[in-house]
Amino acid sequence: MRNLSFVMTMFGFALSGAAPGAVDLYVATNGNDAWSGTPVEPNAGRTDGPFATLERARDEIRRRRAGGATAEAVTVHVRGGMYPREKPFELTASDGGTAQAPIVYRAYRDEKVHLIGGREITNFRRITDPAILERLDEAARGRVWQADLKELGVSDFGDAVASGRRLELFFNDQPMTLARWPNEGFVKIADVAGGKPITAHGIQGDAVGRFVYEGDRPARWAKEDDVRLHGYWFWDWSDAYEKVESIDPRHRVISTLPPYHHYGYRKGARWYALNLLTELDEPGEWYLDRRSGILYFWPPAPIESARTYVSVLDRMMLLKDASYITIRGLILEFNRGTAVMVEGGSHNRIDACTIRNIGGTAVVISGGVDNGVAGCDIYNIGESGISLTGGDRRTLTPSGHFAVNNHIHHYSRAARTYRTAVSTAGVGNRIAHNLIHDAPHMAIGLNGNEHVIEFNEIHTVCMDTDDAGAFYMGRDWTWRGNVIRYNYFHHIGRFHGHVGVQSVYLDDWASGSTVFGNVFYKAGRGVLIGGGRNNTVENNIFVECAPAVHVDSRGLGWAKSYFDGRDNTLVERLNAVPYKEPPWSTRYPELLKLYDDEPALAKGNRIVRNICSGGRWLDLLDKLDDKVVYVKDNLVGEDPLFVDAGHQDFRLKDDSPAYKLGFKRIPFEEIGPQRNRPRAGE
Repeated sequence: MRNLSFVMTMFGFALSGAAPGAVDLYVATNGNDAWSGTPVEPNAGRTDGPFATLERARDEIRRRRAGGATAEAVTVHVRGGMYPREKPFELTASDGGTAQAPIVYRAYRDEKVHLIGGREITNFRRITDPAILERLDEAARGRVWQADLKELGVSDFGDAVASGRRLELFFNDQPMTLARWPNEGFVKIADVAGGKPITAHGIQGDAVGRFVYEGDRPARWAKEDDVRLHGYWFWDWSDAYEKVESIDPRHRVISTLPPYHHYGYRKGARWYALNLLTELDEPGEWYLDRRSGILYFWPPAPIESARTYVSVLDRMMLLKDASYITIRGLILEFNRGTAVMVEGGSHNRIDACTIRNIGGTAVVISGGVDNGVAGCDIYNIGESGISLTGGDRRTLTPSGHFAVNNHIHHYSRAARTYRTAVSTAGVGNRIAHNLIHDAPHMAIGLNGNEHVIEFNEIHTVCMDTDDAGAFYMGRDWTWRGNVIRYNYFHHIGRFHGHVGVQSVYLDDWASGSTVFGNVFYKAGRGVLIGGGRNNTVENNIFVECAPAVHVDSRGLGWAKSYFDGRDNTLVERLNAVPYKEPPWSTRYPELLKLYDDEPALAKGNRIVRNICSGGRWLDLLDKLDDKVVYVKDNLVGEDPLFVDAGHQDFRLKDDSPAYKLGFKRIPFEEIGPQRNRPRAGE
């Protein structure tokens, strides 16, 4: 056995050391699907060795199971290299394992395994067409390269901006910028141009997509045939892409095609233009002529110095009704839509993978029980990081899905609002020990019941939006039993609109949640309770927040339409669940008498044993005071004796006066990713 192990190591493979009954299969870029998948490095003259594809390994597992080998645990070891995908890798119920015999697809040792959902561009040429050179900005002439995507076999050019169809360009493992104006930031609508007027909260707008612009820049776009606009057209928490119908340079009016932005358009709203060859005027910008299939690109470094890819494949991987499958240590990149979809099944794991440079969402888990994402690095994502949906709300049965120990950053780069690092829906999911940062809008979004959000570090989010929350839930009385505890929110938001940002946003009557043991530092409003009931804010530390806690009864003011019969959203959502029957009636008895007890007044909220240092403490609005909101034993205006606040060490010294009020120690050492667990690249 010792000699055999030595031989295997010399060929680049080691024995797995698996228990009896376990099987190891191998895949390599220089393998062959006609071989047996054995751990032998192929070379000239050899007639056996690894498979070439994941599908062949999957089919071998199916063959063995059909032959009666149902008790085998199988590990598919994938050797390092680039694996371009022509279609999604699909696993079904027949491909799954059991608790005693799981199936694992994993990178071999620490080798880098890249599953590629795009096509590498290898045919860049200098531009010689004088008509194209004339359209380019003078600064770009001689610096922009062109490539014919049809020559590379790419015929589906997707769309410039549409979710799931968005073709993108990546250079040196970074997303490039679709040519735009202005190159950074936004310009503002000079005025709306007539149509059906709208008014929201006193702000005048226009429901038809015609607006007046400033300056003369759009006159340059006369020869462009697919001009797109992206903006926050009315509210600074709602973005959308629009397609231009016409540009009137004389009157400086842009008209867009329907469907128009559903909130309308208003003077002063932010927008920019994109998908414009004439605006390809700086390194990193690109443009695709979808009629000819010619891509134009000004590389930010020598073109031969890095890999260049366009995204092609929609989805990379699908697990449907499968169970006990682990995907471990792979790098998934360059696809247009969702990278990994898990539908149904149980005990599936996306583990220690790197998912980057994709147009849609990294991992979507929908249905089933106990499926999760752990130890992954997820970044440069067009939309969301991880979506967890599961559990039965009618019976309040949890699904047990989880997102744990992940590092998620630079997401929501294409769709700028309501795309989260992690979202959860249904009943009984857990989001824990994640590091989340750098996003224009939310970090975590929640709907449903009895989820746990704990031990996460969240910073530098809500950086481009207003009236936003790092953690957000709202507009449903029935989403109850949720716990937000032991998280560290810091440096939240920089955009200053008419409302502001908050770290924990219990919006529009979100009720029955517990916010316990969190730390908020320079985090906008720390906690906002927007009309909801039966929420508890306890044992938290607020440092330089403004305010630390906000509670209002908005149903008595600007949102009274939800209580006077004009908007029945809250009533309809309450009636959609069996709140008068167990287990609802026993777990949430407050719902039984809700509409008989001044529902527009934010009753039953508790704010106890918190620490507030610097900033502002408490805002109670709309007929609220400490007789309606229970406020007790909070340390405000007194030095809490932090260990080292200057270096963000907000642990309390042993003689902190907060302990005399019953404050409980926060386990700072457990916040964020845990290094004693497997992680991507480690």
